Formats: sequence, C-alpha cells, structure tokens
Amino acid sequence: GIRLAMHYNPSVLEAFNSIEHIMRDVNNGWLIRYIHSNTASAFFFLVYLHIGRGLYYGSYRAPRTLVWTLGVVIFILMIVTAFLGYVLPFGQMSLWGATVITNLMSAIP
Repeated sequence: GIRLAMHYNPSVLEAFNSIEHIMRDVNNGWLIRYIHSNTASAFFFLVYLHIGRGLYYGSYRAPRTLVWTLGVVIFILMIVTAFLGYVLPFGQMSLWGATVITNLMSAIP
C-alpha cells in the first residue's frame, strides 16, 4: 500500500493517469496493485472465518468474554481503517462510496 501511495495522485484530474503510471511505468506495478487488492480481500475473508469459528465454539461466553470483546474492538478498528483508507486518498471521487457505506450503517436498526 505504501509503495502504491508513493505513485498515486489523489486529484480528480490526475487519478486515472497515476493509476496508469503505476500499471505501466513502475517496476512490477501491475503485480503490486493486483496483489494488494486481492490480499486485502482475502485478509477480511479470513477474519470473517475466524469470527465464525469463534461463534461456533462459543468463544464469546465466559471465561473468554474479555478476549472476545477485545477482538470485536480490533475488528471495528480494522473496518474504520479500511474505510478511511478508501475515503481519504480519493477525496471527492469517493464521496458517493462513503455515502453508500454510511447509509448502510443507518439502515441497520
């Protein structure tokens, strides 16, 4: 992510050109970009599997309640970090994506 961010320009006019620069001009930029996107998705998939395993085995019950609570806090921090990592670099371009994500939160009763 850091290597990709070094070559990214978050302005509306230059965003596509900077992605094209990463894909064509940076050494193995296409590989870094695709690995970054796929491993980020795989990481969250594995986190969800881990949560499912904890629910199946009852890890939320005593005596592991504190450990489960800390895990939930870490999970929420991961989601917030992913959201900010999506919204902050793109500025206005991701406003609609951020609007959709925040509206999902308000739709949950």
